Amino acid sequence: MRGPDEVSYRRALALISLLVVLVAATWAVLTPVFRAPDEPQHLNSVLRLAYGGGWPPAGEAPISAVVDRARQQAALDTDVPGRPFDRPDHDAFVDGAPVPDDERVRVDADGVRSPAPDDVRAGADRSDVVDQMTQHPPLYYAVGAVALRAVGLAEARWDGQLLALRLLDALFLLPVPLLAAAVVRRLTGSRAAALVAASFTLFVPQVGHILGSVTNDSLAVLSGAVATFACVLVVRGDVRARTAIGLGAAVGIGLLTKVMAVFALPMIVGAYLMAPGARGRRATGALVAGGVAFAVGGWWWLRNLLVHGVVQPVGIPQRFEPAEHQGIWYFVRTAVTQLTRSFFGNFGWLEVRIPDPVFWSATCAIATLVVVALVRRRDVRRALFVVLLLPAGLWLGVLVNAWPEYAETGVIVAVQGRYLFAGLVGLATGAALGAFALLGPRLGKTVPWVVVAGCAAAVAGLAYGFWGFYQGPGQSVADAATRWAGWSPLTGAQLVLVGVAVSAVGVAALVAAVRFACVTSRTARSASADDTATAPAASTPTTAAGSGSSA
Repeated sequence: MRGPDEVSYRRALALISLLVVLVAATWAVLTPVFRAPDEPQHLNSVLRLAYGGGWPPAGEAPISAVVDRARQQAALDTDVPGRPFDRPDHDAFVDGAPVPDDERVRVDADGVRSPAPDDVRAGADRSDVVDQMTQHPPLYYAVGAVALRAVGLAEARWDGQLLALRLLDALFLLPVPLLAAAVVRRLTGSRAAALVAASFTLFVPQVGHILGSVTNDSLAVLSGAVATFACVLVVRGDVRARTAIGLGAAVGIGLLTKVMAVFALPMIVGAYLMAPGARGRRATGALVAGGVAFAVGGWWWLRNLLVHGVVQPVGIPQRFEPAEHQGIWYFVRTAVTQLTRSFFGNFGWLEVRIPDPVFWSATCAIATLVVVALVRRRDVRRALFVVLLLPAGLWLGVLVNAWPEYAETGVIVAVQGRYLFAGLVGLATGAALGAFALLGPRLGKTVPWVVVAGCAAAVAGLAYGFWGFYQGPGQSVADAATRWAGWSPLTGAQLVLVGVAVSAVGVAALVAAVRFACVTSRTARSASADDTATAPAASTPTTAAGSGSSA
């Protein structure tokens, strides 16, 4: 039978995890249609598979006529209010009128199978007419296509399809806080530290924004989270074959989604190197995990190497004008800043940027907690080192990948913080272990404040996105809200219901955190009282020895 501590913990964990998903779902309805990185191309690839169009070679998949029309209806070529500077040749998003719902294009077979019109393909940039997503494996897009068919939206309005896929991606986020909590609890036994880990993504608004959009990053994040949990099992001594198979399958799914999953391989090697037990069993486990990962998804990249001569073919050739090369220190400074900012909050197509002090402060806080954990928690140092290999490898990989392009053209590209999200569980683990190292048993009383701070960060991110997307200069919040409802596939009343639902779950999560803190404190006081009550009994034989009394 579960005790009150466990019951209160599980209730709080469930509500915090649900809140994480609902925050992403709120981003899904807040972000203007197609205003997340590469969303038109992601939708285009899902629709192509939904209508049997296959998976053309990289650079040869056209944007379909229906997606091109949808992109025009979304006013994607306009500038939102939150841009740091307006482009003189682009209209303002707030000056346009939303297309009425009944005039928005409905998807059908002809629209999906026909390429964009000749005049678009003749004069446009390659990024406007080529769907570069076929440079990736097709797993995520096949899942999306099946989902649209399963819920009967394959022939719906394009904005309804986009919202459905966004909500599917938000659902992929659900295991992340649960796995982060499971990792920390296995390492420390602390329920409080586990809840801190589960709350981590609330402090990173970009997670909700990206995982509330249509993106193959959602499946890559899920793969990385499961792989991180499995590696903790390994480093704690679970070198069974079934664990190795599960670990390999998780990484293989990531490899059949995106090349970033390859950075989980050092984490696997590190886990088996540091696991206790016979060397032969550890080596066998590593080989099984690697073999399963290759069988599930790694073969795709070997195929690319054999067929195309490169691991990942280029989906779109260079489309930026060469710039002046300003040296390696400019590259490091600029790329690290871009990567850090876009990890915490570069909304839209990276143009709605949170202020520098915000993301640098958040970075310093996480780094400090991770360092504290590594220094002060020797009992879990090996496991923490292993799980940090994934985010560290992703961070370094992004920078190394960007350097050749910069060295050749002077342009820094493909530096986006979302590429690090597969390592979220590792970062959450480091932050929670650092907090536990600093506060110890007092962390239980702090959990409600962590949840409050996480909710505040999530609300601040959503509010900043709302302003940056919809509120023009001199306009009121009511004007912006009306504009939001006009562009959304949902009605104003439905948007209000979304806000009420996420607010209610946020309050419930906070109440559950307070109850957890109260139950934890009561249990601690009870244990302390029991210790005090037994102290005289322990000293009785010495005190009363002369009287013949026994304890």
